[in-house]
Amino acid sequence: MSDIEKDLLAKIESRKAKVGIIGLGYVGLPLARVFTQAGLRVLGFDIDPEKIKALAEKRSYIKSITPETVRAMRDKGFEATDDFDRLDEPDAVLICVPTPLTETRDPDMTYIEKTSEAISKRLRKGQLVVLESTTYPGTTEEVCKPILEKSGLKCGKDFLLAFSPEREDPGNPNWSTERIPKVVGGLDAASGRVAAALYGKAVTRVVPVSSAAAAEATKLLENIYRCVNIALVNELKVVFDRMGIDVWEVIEAASTKPFGFQPFTPGPGLGGHCIPIDPFYLSWKARQYDVTTRFIELAGEINTGMPYYVVTRLAEALDRRGKTLHNSKLLLLGVAYKKNSDDVRESPALKLFELLEARGARVSYHDPHIPKIRKGRKHDVKQTSTPLTAKTLKEQDAVVIVTDHADVDYAMVVENAALVVDTRNATKSVTRHREKIVKA
Repeated sequence: MSDIEKDLLAKIESRKAKVGIIGLGYVGLPLARVFTQAGLRVLGFDIDPEKIKALAEKRSYIKSITPETVRAMRDKGFEATDDFDRLDEPDAVLICVPTPLTETRDPDMTYIEKTSEAISKRLRKGQLVVLESTTYPGTTEEVCKPILEKSGLKCGKDFLLAFSPEREDPGNPNWSTERIPKVVGGLDAASGRVAAALYGKAVTRVVPVSSAAAAEATKLLENIYRCVNIALVNELKVVFDRMGIDVWEVIEAASTKPFGFQPFTPGPGLGGHCIPIDPFYLSWKARQYDVTTRFIELAGEINTGMPYYVVTRLAEALDRRGKTLHNSKLLLLGVAYKKNSDDVRESPALKLFELLEARGARVSYHDPHIPKIRKGRKHDVKQTSTPLTAKTLKEQDAVVIVTDHADVDYAMVVENAALVVDTRNATKSVTRHREKIVKA
């Protein structure tokens, strides 16, 4: 056992290790919570001064992290900063930055590269660096390692390097960060052992794998599995609709089989930072090996087409009522990418805004969890949430249910709206005025 491994393991075991977390968003802030809760010192880094200010004032900007939680974190010594010169302070540095796609669906390594450069400038002997950002197999070794070694230090000899994919599910009350098993793979055996020991202090179960590449591939498999199965039910939704069959009834019936079937549900498109993006990281990497990932490409084609399908169904429903999309007044109900969440990243609602406004519709939205839509990497929807009242609903030509938040009175929506296009089966329990409902 090397001196670096021995020293880091001793610090981790005694809970004297200091953990640095770069990126205090939906992944980094919950991670900071569990390490702080476990009794380790945590220093968070972010380039957004508004986040640093909010945390200094013991406020939260993420729904799943309450202000009370932030206060408890601060009371236990958690600190947040935008001063990256302090990156030499932590014993372990965890990278939780975005990994988007370019316009041509190639991996955009900008955030990982810039973060690795920032660490490299302050890297000291004896530190552990762990990448958590979802990416293609080989990133930790091919991208992070060479940049970190610009410091003059050598991986495995002077510092340790590992990959441990984030598995956050924002808003899920059943699976908090500490309860989700943590997959860990090092670039070498010592890196894997130390990273596993570190996470073992904060989560209930660590799953070691043989390499960083295996850990990177694990996260991609998880999300490709979901992407392909969601595409399947989205395709079946279109087919069954043509046949006059309710896909939701079919899914519910099939779910009674106690083995060999796992239900997935259709929707207006994919959202969130993971499922719409991660599969294409593997597609890109596979092309370097002259392999075509046909399932992934087909699933992507189907899922990205769903907002267009919703617009078509809405236009048909309006047409039957003597109206057109042009100049129609429309309310999108829910803009978060998933129910009961305040996360709007890659939400299909943003694409629907774009498509509907391009057709001349006047579009507004209501979301109890998102009072204002902030500018994203691809979309800039300058809107604030409209109050959901009987008066507002009666003023609309149609209401499109994009996200099936639990705290919405769907019976009231159907009662007062002239037309409801339901993409999530949110109105399944509504018994009155079902003639107003169109499933899409």
